[in-house]
Amino acid sequence: MGGFSTRLATRLALGVSTLALAGYPMIAVAQDAASTMGNTGPATTQDAPTSTVTTQSTATADGTDASGDIVVTGIRASLRSSINLKRNAQGIVDAISAEDIGKFPDTNLAESLQRITGVSIDRSNGEGQFVTVRGFGPEYNLVTLNGRQLATSTIGDGNGAPVSRSFDFANLASEGVAALEVYKSGRASVPSGGIGSTINIRTPRPFDKPGLRGSLSARGVIDTSQNGGKDVTPEVSGIFSDTFADDRIGVLVLGSFQERHFSANQANVGFRDGYLGAENNWGSLAQAGDPRAANITNRPGATDVYQVPQNAGYDVVNGKRQRINGQAVLQFKPTDALTATFDYTYSRNTVDIRDNSVGIWYNHNDTSSSWTNGPVAGPNFYTERFAASETKDLAYSASQTSARSENKAIGGNLTWKAPGGVTVVLDVNHSTAESKPNSPYGNSNSVGTAVFGVQNQTVNFQNQLPVISYNMYSGIDPLNAANIVPTGNAFRNSYFRDEINQFQLKGHYDHSHGFLESLDWGVQYTDNKVRSAYSVLQNDTWGGTGGDSAAQRAAAAALLPDSLFTLTSIPDKFSGISGANSADIVKSFYTFDLPSVVKLLDQAYKICGGNGQCLIPYTTDSRVREKTISPYFQFNGKFNVLSMPGHIIGGLRYETTDVSATALVPNPTGARQNSQNEFNILFNGTGFTSFKGSYQNWLPSVDFDIEPTDTIKLRASYSHTITRADYGSLQGGRRLDTLFRVGGGTGSLGNPGLIPYKSKNIDLSAEWYYNKESYISVGYFHKNVANYIGNTVVNQTIPGITSPTTTFNGVTQNGPRYQAALNALGANATFAQIRDYIGANYPGGVVNGTIVAQPNDPLVNFVIQTPFNSDQTANVDGFEFAIQHRFWNTGFGTILNYTIVRGNQNYNNRLPASVSQFAITGLSDSANAVLFYDKNGLQARAAYNWRKGYLSGAGVNPTYINTYGQLDVSASYAITKSISVFVEGINVNSEDRSGHLRSDRNITFVTRQDPRYSAGARIAF
Repeated sequence: MGGFSTRLATRLALGVSTLALAGYPMIAVAQDAASTMGNTGPATTQDAPTSTVTTQSTATADGTDASGDIVVTGIRASLRSSINLKRNAQGIVDAISAEDIGKFPDTNLAESLQRITGVSIDRSNGEGQFVTVRGFGPEYNLVTLNGRQLATSTIGDGNGAPVSRSFDFANLASEGVAALEVYKSGRASVPSGGIGSTINIRTPRPFDKPGLRGSLSARGVIDTSQNGGKDVTPEVSGIFSDTFADDRIGVLVLGSFQERHFSANQANVGFRDGYLGAENNWGSLAQAGDPRAANITNRPGATDVYQVPQNAGYDVVNGKRQRINGQAVLQFKPTDALTATFDYTYSRNTVDIRDNSVGIWYNHNDTSSSWTNGPVAGPNFYTERFAASETKDLAYSASQTSARSENKAIGGNLTWKAPGGVTVVLDVNHSTAESKPNSPYGNSNSVGTAVFGVQNQTVNFQNQLPVISYNMYSGIDPLNAANIVPTGNAFRNSYFRDEINQFQLKGHYDHSHGFLESLDWGVQYTDNKVRSAYSVLQNDTWGGTGGDSAAQRAAAAALLPDSLFTLTSIPDKFSGISGANSADIVKSFYTFDLPSVVKLLDQAYKICGGNGQCLIPYTTDSRVREKTISPYFQFNGKFNVLSMPGHIIGGLRYETTDVSATALVPNPTGARQNSQNEFNILFNGTGFTSFKGSYQNWLPSVDFDIEPTDTIKLRASYSHTITRADYGSLQGGRRLDTLFRVGGGTGSLGNPGLIPYKSKNIDLSAEWYYNKESYISVGYFHKNVANYIGNTVVNQTIPGITSPTTTFNGVTQNGPRYQAALNALGANATFAQIRDYIGANYPGGVVNGTIVAQPNDPLVNFVIQTPFNSDQTANVDGFEFAIQHRFWNTGFGTILNYTIVRGNQNYNNRLPASVSQFAITGLSDSANAVLFYDKNGLQARAAYNWRKGYLSGAGVNPTYINTYGQLDVSASYAITKSISVFVEGINVNSEDRSGHLRSDRNITFVTRQDPRYSAGARIAF
């Protein structure tokens, strides 16, 4: 059976991408017979492809062993092995594998995947988190564990119920992974769900290499980004594997623990929607004839598009991340023909982030500004002045993000090698992923404080870092802690759980005569159950907790002792970024501990009910269930054309899916006005709504290759692949956003009848193997994607939801009480004056400092977004270039690749926000450049990963992530055959992340990032 497995694996696996080999000698990925049928079978030594390279660790100094044979070791052996696989394989698949048990090339799986041609990643807090393949983001890539669909969960930013299918690679440590396989084109035997790719995580098995083996590894990590601290944190891992009873029984256990302390200081700017220069709406620039127009330099023209700042702030962020992983595998082979495998995989990732910020908000009244030239104008600076009577605030806020994600996967696999070349595999698995708060206050919480009395404020956008400055009115010191007043707060409770139960029955027939080499067939049943829930306890007392009169603010300020506050500097938190040393920048502000302040405010003002219970029952609770049956058939053939050998794999997969969606949503009953432009919906009770949907797909695939010469190989593939809609689009029930503005509110309505995105894929490649350890390859891919999900917008009013004042289509409507206040006080009356007038003249009209809407007030217009499958299609084309070269016997080598991605649906920044646009997000060129050395026990690498700026979000306004390039270095030395020491540096070039909107002056964020270093030792046996 070893020969059968070798032939089958080499025809169905694509060559290993060797980018990640740099600095780490790794074995080529061994795909066994079961792996070719969905990667769920046990990987055994006898099933692995036989390498033509001899690797030994007993070589003499001249490169020969005792018998005089040439010995190839380390990276050189890995390069040869990967080339042999690549030349003999079919399909568009790349992979990275571990050199040895418990040793993977990177500490983070996402950071390993980015070395593969066409793969780029998104980072969070300086670590790889989500994967993009050929321009298709994480939601377009399916992740499996040993060929089984893997449950995944993530809470996200905490603003709303979690809805993403994206797999968070930060949950898994690399020590428990044997290989990562990236299927870039479809195949009938591979689970569907990824237009960009299907990424299979393979874990080790004791039968991979019989006998006793294992390793222990320990390292210390120092993250130089830490604010005021240089903690060294531990990372330890161990793996043990053994077979006994004549290799009939195998056991493998492993565990790892990682802790990291970090900082991710960030400047943030929020912007209002894109205006046309001719518009005259609230928030837009003053038109000619308005006295304020004289304060505008180079005002955008009538057809120019621009965006004005809404808020800006500096965040000083300190965080901790703790990750625990474990695996246990039991294998039993009662006969040579029967193998049983039982495995359990566990991961837990806990993140706690404390964020303190200083911020400003704009009212867009008495403003001054300067602008770049159109047609997309960007701000040079934006200033607003305030009257003393407005008591404008400078915000000092604290927030806490504390969440825990826990993944569990248990599976059983029975592989029977029946007579006559038939193999039958039965595989079942149960996988769960759960993300929830890890704090009694919720997973995303914020508490505001403020010093009132801002005279003017400015954001200057002429540097990499937006420069925020302000001036206070005379006699008000923002650095006097006694002036700090508690204001609004919010406690968000998010929950996400994904449960997958899967059954697979597969067969394989090895023919190996004539044209037909093998047949594969099978059926897969998947039951995917998702629950997404959310609630928020929000107190919109932004004018002051307990009231906004001078006396009430003073009383609230006195409640917070000065000892709670710590003076924190700003410029040094962004050192190295242009603008940080500006003479105008905010120099310092007060930070505070959120739990301490919450405790005091709850005792005095009952912001959490007076009992510290800030987690309220879910007001949004959605359930989505998908049941999918997927039979498939696939054949593998070989042929010769004019003495040129060739291979072909053809297959067809059919899928039928039933979707049910049930949602618990809050019932809106009214509204209130909190400030000049802040309104809240009032809810009372909840109710469930349910909807259903279904769809079917035929997914053909064919892979072809031919060898014109002994050194050249040509490939072609065609396939259909799908990606299912995100859970938020499928969820039933209408949801209204709690906060709305004077111009109206927003909401959404799900649609479980959505069908998946469908892509028709073409892949072509040419490979030249000019040396045993070197090659050049060029690939082209084309994807035609249909069934894109768009949002249709419906303007509607909701019975019972009125507002004291509202504006729709430029027309302002005031309720009778609000109009009476304006008649009495004048058109320029402030919110506080209007509120006090209503409170004095209309009993019950003001509650807790807010104006409560009445039935005779005007109805509020809501813009409700509903997803639908549009008739929009998109074409994505790209080229992949790769070269692998070893410089003779010097020990040096290089690996280079470059991916070009282009799409035919791009965002037009010149169109205003009133025009909704369809555009492909995530498309960007990417590249890797690796220089490595491996000789005499010393291994070293320098790896530079680059990704061009790209569109990350579309809709009424675009969001862009700027170009990013990161340099990582590592070195290791083998003291003995079993003991090695190593050092690593991540982001040693201190690359920062940033993003912008329509204009590059519309800077939305700049995140400071610093290097992370580690050193440790590893013992293997």
